[in-house]
Amino acid sequence: MEVKVLTNGDFDENCYLAIDTPTKEAVVIDPGSHPQLILNWIKAADCTIKYVLNTHGHSDHIGANTAVCDKFSIKLGIHPLDAPMLTDAKLNLSTYWGSPVISKKADFFLNENDIIHIGKSYLKVIHTPGHTPGGICLINDQIIFSGDSLFAESIGRSDFPGGSMKALVSSLERKILPLSTDNIVYPGHGPTTTIGHEKTYNPYFS
Repeated sequence: MEVKVLTNGDFDENCYLAIDTPTKEAVVIDPGSHPQLILNWIKAADCTIKYVLNTHGHSDHIGANTAVCDKFSIKLGIHPLDAPMLTDAKLNLSTYWGSPVISKKADFFLNENDIIHIGKSYLKVIHTPGHTPGGICLINDQIIFSGDSLFAESIGRSDFPGGSMKALVSSLERKILPLSTDNIVYPGHGPTTTIGHEKTYNPYFS
């Protein structure tokens, strides 16, 4: 699987293209802000977009959902616990940043252990609540899209409504850290890392 990243918006959010190399089928993960910029970037990648997938419902990760789905006539998936955030500017926090964001509604839900097929590749849904109630990671044997659950040497904030540091640390320790140390982590903000690096250097894990 090939991964492309476009860092965008006031919060330097990482939007990803996960592309199955043999078939050039792809999904867009967390199309954040500046819809036209993201659309131009996707077009330049010359791939066939299958879905938009949201790792959680905060506004900096969903701002271009509607534009991308409408442009490519594709469906949007998110965990059911975060689905209300898509269409509520208070829940997705954009009201408090002074620029309300409203996304289209979810077309389908991403539940624990669901498998998203992308050409000959796949992504598995792992529910990692704590940053938001419906936060997820998307994984396969080599890579992890961690949204705002796990960062390089840090974890997501848990002081927003619905957040819980205890739940976040617990879900990451039980479900993500046991994965292969070589797995590359693609977070919602900041640089890539690996599971091995986080086991050694992330201060939130014992």
